[in-house]
Amino acid sequence: MESTGTHTAPGPGAGPGGEPDLVTVPTRQGLEAVDIIRRAACRADGVGPVLHDGSGDTLGFLVPPGTADAWDLPGSACTQTNGRGMRFGEAAAPTAGGTGWLLPPEAVGPVTDPAVLRAALGEAARLIEAADNCR
Repeated sequence: MESTGTHTAPGPGAGPGGEPDLVTVPTRQGLEAVDIIRRAACRADGVGPVLHDGSGDTLGFLVPPGTADAWDLPGSACTQTNGRGMRFGEAAAPTAGGTGWLLPPEAVGPVTDPAVLRAALGEAARLIEAADNCR
């Protein structure tokens, strides 16, 4: 079976332990990863909701609950959200100051598959390094 890039388990807020974890990466790498996942999935819902911070320094990918327990990709962080600062539904809007949706929950799949995200972030890092070395 081919992966679509999204995790099909219950979405955010779906009962105990149902709140997504958040993988945070530098913006440049995150934007590359979004493009990589979308191209691989051949459609826009290959990636789940993505947050951007007010300063423009980082992007945050919503991933399934429990991902933070085993996340160890250098250059990124994964934290349990426990629903802090997030509201889903009609008025989906992060509540942290200056934070907004790059890809809002209503426009994409429920969460990004951590294995797909890990691979895309690795490929993004390699592309960025290659581009930077060409200067």
